[in-house]
Amino acid sequence: MSPAHDADSEPDPDGDYPLPCLDADTLGDAAARERRTSGTALRARGSGRTYSYRDFVTTSYKAGNVLRHLGVRPGDEIQVASEHVPEPVLTFYGAAQLGAVTRFDTGVEGTPPRVAVAPATRESAFDLPPGHHLAVYGDPPTDPSVTHWEAEVWSENPAVHPVAVEGSDPLFAAEGRTYTHDEVVTAAADVVADAGIDPGSAVVLRGPLTDPAVVIAGVVAPILAGATVVLPDGRAEIAAEGAPIAVDGEPRRVSLGDRDVP
Repeated sequence: MSPAHDADSEPDPDGDYPLPCLDADTLGDAAARERRTSGTALRARGSGRTYSYRDFVTTSYKAGNVLRHLGVRPGDEIQVASEHVPEPVLTFYGAAQLGAVTRFDTGVEGTPPRVAVAPATRESAFDLPPGHHLAVYGDPPTDPSVTHWEAEVWSENPAVHPVAVEGSDPLFAAEGRTYTHDEVVTAAADVVADAGIDPGSAVVLRGPLTDPAVVIAGVVAPILAGATVVLPDGRAEIAAEGAPIAVDGEPRRVSLGDRDVP
């Protein structure tokens, strides 16, 4: 079980939110210990689960340590399910602190990732070679060789990872290219300014995590700003076309390098 809390209401705008971290060199800087506050960092509308910044930062450290124990090293690629639930987001932040590359994906074909993280309902879809591992969340695995994400993350030590990550290191892969930490945090800081994201703002994802604009604007930018990442409740809140995020209820366009979205 992960350290989330049940909540039916929107994040509290009067909560204790961290100051913006717009000069970050790497994504790990956004999850620094001094940013652990009581304000809401992540909320999943479907389940009502919320993570304060204290829980979010601590759980990202734990997720990274689980990945490290499973053999993830700098430069390794992990595959994470493109689902609007907390586990993929927390795994992404944990992998970033190891210098690993995250690919949000829905398929199981191609080069095997060092670690795949997926819902337990998809356990049987994976057939990874020796030295590669599967972790599942939602329910315990049926195969004892498969890692149970919640159980391992819950029991893991929240120590800072002994890995030096640079801004030029790769962070995540999508749409045929790999984005570095520097590219992502720079673009996310621009989104914060352009979209007017403030500490305590609610930023709702309106697209899949396979879209780099959604990751940068909806998963990275809010945490840099000290705002709240809000994961939508099912397909009803996901726009097939249009702005990739909504800030405090208002859809927002973002500029991603030479690509304007939408």
